Amino acid sequence: MENILSLLIWIPILGAIIVAFLPRDNENLVRYISAAITGLEFIVAIVLWRAFDPVNGSMQFMERYEWIPSLNISYILGVDGLSLPMVLLTAMLFFIGVFVSWNIKKAVKGYFALYLLLNAGVLGVFLSLDFFLFYIFWEVMLLPMYFLIGMWGGPQREYAAIKFFLYTLFGSVLMLIGILGLYFTCGKTFDILLIMERAPEALNGVLWWGMSAAKVIWVLLFIGFAIKVPVFPFHTWLPLAHVEAPTAISVLLAGILLKLGVYGIIRVNYGIMPDQVYWFAGGLAFLGLVNVIWGGLCALAQTDLKKLVAYSSINHMGYSLIGIAAVVAAGEMNGGDLKAAQAGLSGAVFQMFNHGTISAMLFILVGVVYERAHHRDIDGFGGLASQMPIYTGITALAFFAGLGLPGFSGFVSEAMCFIGAFPVFKAIVVLSTIGILLNAAYFLWAFQRVFFGELNEKYKDMKEINGMELFTVIPLAIITLFFGIYPGPYLDLIKATMDQIIEKIAFAASYGIM
Repeated sequence: MENILSLLIWIPILGAIIVAFLPRDNENLVRYISAAITGLEFIVAIVLWRAFDPVNGSMQFMERYEWIPSLNISYILGVDGLSLPMVLLTAMLFFIGVFVSWNIKKAVKGYFALYLLLNAGVLGVFLSLDFFLFYIFWEVMLLPMYFLIGMWGGPQREYAAIKFFLYTLFGSVLMLIGILGLYFTCGKTFDILLIMERAPEALNGVLWWGMSAAKVIWVLLFIGFAIKVPVFPFHTWLPLAHVEAPTAISVLLAGILLKLGVYGIIRVNYGIMPDQVYWFAGGLAFLGLVNVIWGGLCALAQTDLKKLVAYSSINHMGYSLIGIAAVVAAGEMNGGDLKAAQAGLSGAVFQMFNHGTISAMLFILVGVVYERAHHRDIDGFGGLASQMPIYTGITALAFFAGLGLPGFSGFVSEAMCFIGAFPVFKAIVVLSTIGILLNAAYFLWAFQRVFFGELNEKYKDMKEINGMELFTVIPLAIITLFFGIYPGPYLDLIKATMDQIIEKIAFAASYGIM
């Protein structure tokens, strides 16, 4: 198992180099090689999961190599219960995404080379334990996504790509300032684990421009991650990026890239500055509420099916924000309710995974009908249930999973977020339940208009969902149903790491390091 984490990152990088040197006119070879590379990566991720010890909440399979000793920059990788599920989700969705991209005709070699580079960047963020390396991989994601939207997207692809780039770059600049602040305050090191040990004491009492340095750094890092979530009001790049992106890129954007924001908040903000969690938790829960309500209302107003699903992502990520805010229940001022904190944080991390599978399924299904009808206007369909019964059944399953129906994984994670947050944010939880009604309204409204009523004559010859399309959605549907009925294996995988995070935050509160 030595260097298995490096293997995960470097497989797609080497794959991108191989694809770049393949003959341009042999497009099928490019597709098959890309599928083989992502398939190999998925197998390695499964091997990692099987070897992982869920009882150990600390970092496992760590790799550490000196890189730039004069600046204390090292190549450090590690995985724990927070990052492992995201690594598995990333490997699975990038593998599935190759088959979703099978119909890409324009510059196929360039598309898949960038696709594999994006894959490496995402995995690098989840596995990096050196801030310099973390930031490099964070930026590596930016360029491939910019070109994948800007070159292979829809009519407004250039504008969508530029907006995505500028928003993300703005967040990256703020994040860089925060990282540099930690570097110089914590003994000139980029080692994230070392900074976690030093930061609470090193930042205690330090002022920048008359303000607490810890609070300033917290906010800088939070905004950088919040843009990726996206948190209101930094969300406006997302719907346009989704609408204009190719289907596979929308799958990856919603299924994985949005999760990087919540992952960053938990790993960096919570891990390094646990003493500031109590200061910001109320605002974080409120922002989660805004995401839930605003995302739901905007989804309800859409006539474009893909934009509806995009706004539903804003809504669903709001539940994760409410869940991670619930960790303050562990503090003595809130009665030291560890069970509530565990439910909230575990629910938030579970929601990240569940939304990844459900949103991926939804975007794939939107892409299926778009390939046939060449539009996504909800009112432009009608009666498709009689023409495409298999597609209708799978879409119904995906829509019910999206609206949080019991029996599906999304219900479990959303309920856990509410259970965890209720003891400390009762009003916010009560108001957030409105989001459940909005979820049901926009999903059922869209389903009724697309699939029921008289069949639109234009689509009387529309073909049923095919074998390759079923191959991309069936695994996601099975996972959604399995974790909806039996979430234990996932929760057991993350429990030890979640407990460590909660204990650290509770300790900070108990000893008043605030």
